[in-house]
This record gives sequence, structure tokens and C-alpha cells, in this order.
Amino acid sequence: MQIGVMGATGYAGSEVLRLCSSHPDLKVLVATGASSAGRRLGEHVPSLAGAYPDLVVSDSSAVLEAALDVVFLALPHGESQSFVPELLRRGTQVVDLGADYRLKNPEDYPTWYGHSHTSSELLTQSVYGLVERHRDGLQGARLIAVPGCFPTAGALALGPFIDAGLIERSGIVVNALSGASGAGRATADRLQFSRLVGNAEAYGLLTHRHTPEMQQELGATLLFTPHLVPVARGMLVTAYGRITSSISSDEALALLRSTYARDPFVVVTDEPPTLKDPLGSNLCFVSARVDERTGWLIAMSSIDNLGKGAAGQAIQAWNVSTGRDETLGLSLAGVNP
Repeated sequence: MQIGVMGATGYAGSEVLRLCSSHPDLKVLVATGASSAGRRLGEHVPSLAGAYPDLVVSDSSAVLEAALDVVFLALPHGESQSFVPELLRRGTQVVDLGADYRLKNPEDYPTWYGHSHTSSELLTQSVYGLVERHRDGLQGARLIAVPGCFPTAGALALGPFIDAGLIERSGIVVNALSGASGAGRATADRLQFSRLVGNAEAYGLLTHRHTPEMQQELGATLLFTPHLVPVARGMLVTAYGRITSSISSDEALALLRSTYARDPFVVVTDEPPTLKDPLGSNLCFVSARVDERTGWLIAMSSIDNLGKGAAGQAIQAWNVSTGRDETLGLSLAGVNP
């Protein structure tokens, strides 16, 4: 398959390229990057110089000029809408790592993203790319909306309990820790070394854009608070829900194991997962406890925010959409130490 990657020099885009370099069925023809067009990819992302020694970054128009089977878009929110309709019209499959086609209600975009959707008619055609929950729907999909990192970790931790009616669908609390790469390559005051190192801070209070995505996927209302921590990549979620019937911690873990028994990238652990466990892989670690004293379920998960939270998930969803083994080109082992 001949592919293009838009936003190739950002963190998510360069991770897509890294994974494509070891995927037997994906050949990168075009890589675009607005600020680095005309330069060799390895000049801007040295870690990819060995895999793509001759690839020159193009401007965005190149994806509409080349004969591509699939385009992976890793663009800032709102920008995919300028390319997706034309790519689909040309018969090109689209895998969008941004948020432009995740939400089904077009009225959510002005509320949470500050702009109206310019191709809202495609929202009903997009398939949410969380394989473990939408595997059947992804088969043959032409427009894949890759889930956000926080919704991925949150849905995989909480989903089995909500689906089984074991926790209430309101009053759910989701707290999350995220590495700095989740904010992308753009500079910001809170990402400066002197502020980030040795620090931790909450952000996006009450207004984080992944809130409606999590609520849509889980069919629940929740309070979500992300926290920035001084690591390059990684994500750790701790979520709380009120139990609706008597269930023990052992039963909660048994439910997770039965739910994900056939999912190669979900690892259920007896002990709480750590932020480092999945780094460099497409794995999601999940665990749970029930506090019978207070009546709360604690659901926990850990992912690499650039792996299962972005590029790895995009490749996994594409594999499934084309009938390939979903593990093709993806790591089932994290990096340690």
C-alpha cells in the first residue's frame, strides 16, 4: 500500500512514520510538514534518518497530487476537514489522528473546539478507531477517526464495567497523568524545562476537549481532570465510579480478563499498572479494585500516549479495516528500563 502522512514532523506523525518503517505492507510515498517542506525528513526528525534517508518533506498539496491508497493525518484540530472530503472523493482511505471526525454531534464542535464543522455530513460515515470496542465496525472502513489518548485509556478501563451495568453512568471521575509529548511540538509556557521539571500540574479544568469524546464512547457523564507530569511520553489513568451492585475486586479483575481475553494489546494486571509499563509499545495495561467500604470502583489503565494513544492505534485500526492481523507492524513489548 502506498501511503501519505500529513503532519509528519509532529510527534504523532513522526511516530506513524516510525511504525510504518517496520510494517511490511505500508510504503511511505509522501510526508508533509508545513514548516519543514523541502528539507529531508532526517534533518527535522533525526531518529528517522536511517529509515527514510532520501524522503523529502512536502507541502500539503502533495497528498492530492500523488496516487495514494491511504493517508494518515496527524494535523492540529480543525485542519483535517480541509483535506478529508477531497481524499475520500478520490477513493483514498483516510485515517485521521485528530479530533475532526470523532464526535458524532456537529454541535459539539463549536462548544468544545471553538469552530463549526465544515463537513459534518461525514461524521456519520466515520468509524471510531478503538479496535477493542469497534472491531466489527472498522472492517472495510474508509474514514477512521483515531481516538484521543485520554479517551482510549479511560474507555478501556471503564468500558467493561459501564457496559455490564456495574457502575452508575453519572458521577464518574477520571484523573489522568500525561507526558509532555501529548501537547505536541508547539511551544508553551507550561512545557518549558524550568517549569516542567520536578513539577506536576492540572490543566484543562472542566473544559478539556476529550471530555465529550469519553462521554460519547462510554454513554456516561463524567468529570475529567488531566495532569501534566515531567516525562516525555506515557499516560496513567485512575477513574472512579459508584458500584450499582455487590462486586469484589477479584470479580472486577475477572470481568476485565474475560472482556479482553481475545485482545492482544490489552494486558490485565493484578497490581496497579505503572506509567512506564507500555512505553514504546501498543499495549494498554488495565486493572481494577472495589472499595466495599465506600462503594466505589477504581479502574486503572496505562498506555504510551504516542503508541496506543495515537500512532499505534492508527496502524492497528488500519490493519483491522483491511482484514490484516491487527498486530502487524506493532510491538507487543514495552521498553525497559
